[in-house]
Amino acid sequence: MEFIDNIWNGLIDVLQFIWNNGDLVAFLVLAGIAIAAAIYVVTDKEVIHSAFYLALVFVCVAFTYFFLEAEFIGVIQLLVYVGAITILFAFSIMLTRRYIMKTGGDSDE
Repeated sequence: MEFIDNIWNGLIDVLQFIWNNGDLVAFLVLAGIAIAAAIYVVTDKEVIHSAFYLALVFVCVAFTYFFLEAEFIGVIQLLVYVGAITILFAFSIMLTRRYIMKTGGDSDE
């Protein structure tokens, strides 16, 4: 019974820590999302998906600025990088994408 009480008390301590430090937990979750998205930027085979994962990284950086109480820089990050640069990347990828391989019905004759 003492073992279960120790587990229960440990669980209560963890929940109290999370309740008292919610901003730290939110920051760690945000940092994990940003790191995962950054890994997907360089490993995804679809270029357009990489551009949108990059947008997610930019959003996470903007929210990090909000955690640091630099709201103006966070809003500028959202407007410039997410709103303009990412859309520019997406449009340039969509407009310059070419199919290199021929389809099955094409022939040289």
